[in-house]
Amino acid sequence: MKNIILLLFMCLCLTSYANINKNSKTTMTKLKDSVLRHVVIFKFKADATKQQITAIEEAFSALPSKIAQIMDYEWGLNNSPEGLSKGFTHCFFVTFKNEEDRAIYLPHPDHKAFVSLLTPVLEDVFVLDYWSN
Repeated sequence: MKNIILLLFMCLCLTSYANINKNSKTTMTKLKDSVLRHVVIFKFKADATKQQITAIEEAFSALPSKIAQIMDYEWGLNNSPEGLSKGFTHCFFVTFKNEEDRAIYLPHPDHKAFVSLLTPVLEDVFVLDYWSN
């Protein structure tokens, strides 16, 4: 009887180990399939008009239809109650599948045209790129 219980316990342990190992492989696959996020955060000049800012929002939002390497795009306005935004108001996420696509995006004529539109009303910008986990 003791041998049967020991055998069942060993089978249970091996099954648990196999499931943990299987989940680890899934996590590794997920990391392998990560995407490159390009985060851009704007602070506009105090004299920038609502119309100018709206034009910037629309122009940035048009880039995914003009630049095929953009895999995904989203943006939003700061609404944090913490008061730590330092005047930055707009956050944009541009997603690429790899660094090569980002390398095509950055000097792309439509991106450069957007930057030209943005520059006169931009006080500061914060950019951070990372691979998703």
